[in-house]
Amino acid sequence: MSTISTAKPKRLNRSFMGDLFLALFLAAFAAFMVVPLVFTVSNALKPLNELFLFPPTLLVRHPTLTNFADLFHLMSNSWVPFSRYIFNTVFITAAGTVGHVLFASAAAYPLAKHRFPGSRVLFSIVVLSLMFSPKVTNIPNYVIMSWLGWIDSYAAIIVPAFAASLGLYLMKQFMEQIPDALLEAAKIDGASEYRIFFQIIMPLVKPAWLTLVILSFQSLWGTSGGSFIYSEQLKPLPYALGQIIQGGIVRAGPGAAVSMFMMIVPITIFIVSQSSIIQTMTSSGMKE
Repeated sequence: MSTISTAKPKRLNRSFMGDLFLALFLAAFAAFMVVPLVFTVSNALKPLNELFLFPPTLLVRHPTLTNFADLFHLMSNSWVPFSRYIFNTVFITAAGTVGHVLFASAAAYPLAKHRFPGSRVLFSIVVLSLMFSPKVTNIPNYVIMSWLGWIDSYAAIIVPAFAASLGLYLMKQFMEQIPDALLEAAKIDGASEYRIFFQIIMPLVKPAWLTLVILSFQSLWGTSGGSFIYSEQLKPLPYALGQIIQGGIVRAGPGAAVSMFMMIVPITIFIVSQSSIIQTMTSSGMKE
């Protein structure tokens, strides 16, 4: 007669001193990583005389909102409305992020769950493209955008963002964890490929595409248009704020406010989705 083992799995036991040491170790790293954030926020609230103290102080002594008032005054006096710069940045970031997630997911699905001639070669090319710096591809991108007639338009920034290879690589690797049996069961029930993709695949890889949203958002939020956009009416917000920073010592205060303003939105997006980012780094828990 076979017996059923009732032994409980062993638990990892740590001493109180071990837990304390681990907590202090992690707290030290957390404090080290939060210093730049605190310093940036503190600088945005410092009056001009504190900004030029040497050695610089980490925390503000006499907080003030003068830097933000000066920044608002400078942007109000620009011949292009400040709201136009905000719209340009929001539109470029939103369109580029949504398009990147959709294109990367749609391209990753057949590579992960379908076997066709050349699939391995295509994925190898994608992996190889990760080795190239974005600056290396600036000239080919410019030539292609010029040939298409998209220079000095939103499309010159948005369309290349659709084809970022990191998104395809991330989505493909995550989709491979989904059991094939689940997809086969859906096909037996009569589900089409589109239904499987949107109602099964995308919900299961939600942590992956949320991570991709954050990475794409961060990249597009900080773009200044570079050599692709020349019209002042189409310039994104980082360009306008960059002009303020280049004003020299007189605009050091508004420049500090600019740094904080550009940092707030990406950090907020990250905080909202941080649990999904952590989940992306772990296994989905689904096994064949």
